[in-house]
Amino acid sequence: MVVSRKQELPIINIYIKGTRLKQKDQFKYLGSLISSDGRNNSEVASRIAQAKTNFQKMKTVLTNKNISIRTRRRALECYLEPILMYGCEAWTISKQTQRKLEATEMWFLRRMLRISWTAKKTNDTVLEEAHTTRLLISKIRKRQATFFGHVMRREKLENLVTTGMLEGKRSRGKQREKLKSSLKAWQTG
Repeated sequence: MVVSRKQELPIINIYIKGTRLKQKDQFKYLGSLISSDGRNNSEVASRIAQAKTNFQKMKTVLTNKNISIRTRRRALECYLEPILMYGCEAWTISKQTQRKLEATEMWFLRRMLRISWTAKKTNDTVLEEAHTTRLLISKIRKRQATFFGHVMRREKLENLVTTGMLEGKRSRGKQREKLKSSLKAWQTG
């Protein structure tokens, strides 16, 4: 696989014992989906889908009205959030990605409280009923900040890749958001 910002990826020919390896647009490595464009949109979508699938498997427990909402939220945090947030330390969260993650968080709460999509209840009302606030994005940002601190203390390849300090010319157009600037915006705003 070649990771590049260009629309057309260069074709690379790699042979092992005379057999040409296939070039892929994306592949799974250590449970995370890596794509050739260097973005994490497909990884976030995959994580959301996996978490929702596992929610459906635990539906009898998570939607049980005999269990307190606090206990059901703790089960959600224990069993589903790790699936959703696996590898989130390396995500660059755009506004669109943030909206998707927040929508997923509300999807969980609405299902847990058995609120139909036709019931005209606002997200604030749902959060009030669940006795909680939106926590998912702040949890992800805290994990990213911890990871970033760990990487910055080591002056190796991870530091170079994470800070994005590479030699060469900038590409045309709007520059992609880096983890460093994303965390800085979160800290200040």
